Amino acid sequence: MPLFEIETDAHIIITWAENEDAARQVVAEAYPSDEVIRLTKRPRDTWVISKGSLGLTKPVDICGIARDCLAKSAGDKVHAIRLYMHETGSDLEKARKVIESNMVMGW
Repeated sequence: MPLFEIETDAHIIITWAENEDAARQVVAEAYPSDEVIRLTKRPRDTWVISKGSLGLTKPVDICGIARDCLAKSAGDKVHAIRLYMHETGSDLEKARKVIESNMVMGW
């Protein structure tokens, strides 16, 4: 059974279907208000997402980012946490742990 990539105005759906009509039916059943923008039959039965396209090719220096945020905030922990969240997209709890860990390590 072929693998289809279906882009709608709100989602990207990856699904197996017998043909294009069946793939469109999957969208109609799951997301009836979505409009199909693009429907592509994948050449193989696997799906690969490139880390490069997601910006995940370089290792991240968590401590370096935390120390930079602490420097920018002049040691203000709350401001450093906010900066870290903004820089990395981390949630509050992770940002707090990283900033506090780097403060303890002698920032």
